[in-house]
Amino acid sequence: MIKEFRNFVLRGNVLDLAIAVIIGGAFGKIITSLVGDIITPLIGLAMGRVNFSELAFTAGAAVIKWGAFVQTIIDFLLIAIVIFLIVKTANKLKKPEPVAEPVIKECPHCFSIISIKATRCPNCTSELK
Repeated sequence: MIKEFRNFVLRGNVLDLAIAVIIGGAFGKIITSLVGDIITPLIGLAMGRVNFSELAFTAGAAVIKWGAFVQTIIDFLLIAIVIFLIVKTANKLKKPEPVAEPVIKECPHCFSIISIKATRCPNCTSELK
């Protein structure tokens, strides 16, 4: 059972997933800091120093912090926008994969698959153009 577990853990997919989770967590902290420490204060400054997180009302003994909920939604939307822009930029920087030239074609007479270089079909012996 230990050998089976070791083989499971050492498979490429599990290691790739573990690395992705670790890097994703670190990247998430960067994005959260960017939004919480830079973008949100700038938006608050532009909106006249509005801070939703302190807005609340009391219903009996319960304190309803609706402002914190609104602030969480705003933070989520800002984080989603920042991640979208980063991914969009990263996708633009990627070089497109070269398109491979075809190496096979279909015989127009017998519809068998043949080499692209063939001048005569090896199956039906028809001459190809």
